[in-house]
Amino acid sequence: MAKYLISFPSVAMVVPDGEWEAVGRDAHAVIDEAKAAGVYVFGGGIDENVPPVLVSADGSVAEGGCPWAPPLDGGFTVLEVSSREEVVAWAARIAKACRCQQELRVFGVDPQS
Repeated sequence: MAKYLISFPSVAMVVPDGEWEAVGRDAHAVIDEAKAAGVYVFGGGIDENVPPVLVSADGSVAEGGCPWAPPLDGGFTVLEVSSREEVVAWAARIAKACRCQQELRVFGVDPQS
């Protein structure tokens, strides 16, 4: 079993007025199905009202994220499934519910974590 990240940046969520309630309902329904299937690990969205801080190796803290990296925002879901084909099917269901494309990545295995 591998863990996968299914995510989208905030700019991908282009939802017409009046459809937000349906998007929320549909997205929650897919997540409920993933939980029932035993593949849901966790998920959520980045709180864009709370600015990031950058913590350096020496422990110092600075406002803002990595200046060279694109901003990290949007929503994500982590699933643990047995195959790439299975997670692609879940990602397609999430994309349909959210009305936007989803990026799919696999987590590397760290035997000590």
